[in-house]
Amino acid sequence: MKIPIESALTLLHESTFGTLATHSTQLPGYPYATVVPYVLDESHSPVICISALAEHTKNLLADPRVSLSVVQAGATDVQATARATLVADAERIEAIPTLLGRYLRYEPGAEQLLSLDFMLFRLKPQRIRFIGGIGRMGWMEEKEWGELCRLPAATEADLVQEVLPVVQPGIRVLGLDCYGIDYEVNGRRQRQPFPDGPLRVETLRETALNLATRLA
Repeated sequence: MKIPIESALTLLHESTFGTLATHSTQLPGYPYATVVPYVLDESHSPVICISALAEHTKNLLADPRVSLSVVQAGATDVQATARATLVADAERIEAIPTLLGRYLRYEPGAEQLLSLDFMLFRLKPQRIRFIGGIGRMGWMEEKEWGELCRLPAATEADLVQEVLPVVQPGIRVLGLDCYGIDYEVNGRRQRQPFPDGPLRVETLRETALNLATRLA
């Protein structure tokens, strides 16, 4: 079944954590799964911040092939709700200012961790399995994910600063991309997709400012 790629993208933006599975070095041949927070970067790839001492870090340093499973936040009937599994390659990346700025907007608590032994890894999707409920499922390929519209990190950071003054009190803008706005209300992650689908960078600013005034 052909699944709209925006469905998987929205799920990944609305969720705050996923289950990371790595190849165990302690028990070769067995998967090792653990829960980790993540943030999508400008290429829509999950970025994770993990400790050098963690078992899963040792595993992926030995074998970068991983998967990340995500379930729709607040789900009570897992069989009937949206979920996705990314089969990916993990690569260690440097905490450059634009990437770090975006990551810390979503996960501000990670700032103190990065002063310890924590490192950033990007999960580069090879295939994505999306399940929207019973009988609604399909695969998405690396090429499809790579063709998603991208908003450069520096441009995104500038747009966030422009949007901040127009949102209502109590709303914290986390980030923007060509498909929507991520924000937080009372500690809960929300997403407002753009009504007309992905926007070009040149036209995104006006739509984002208009939508930001109505976030609730």
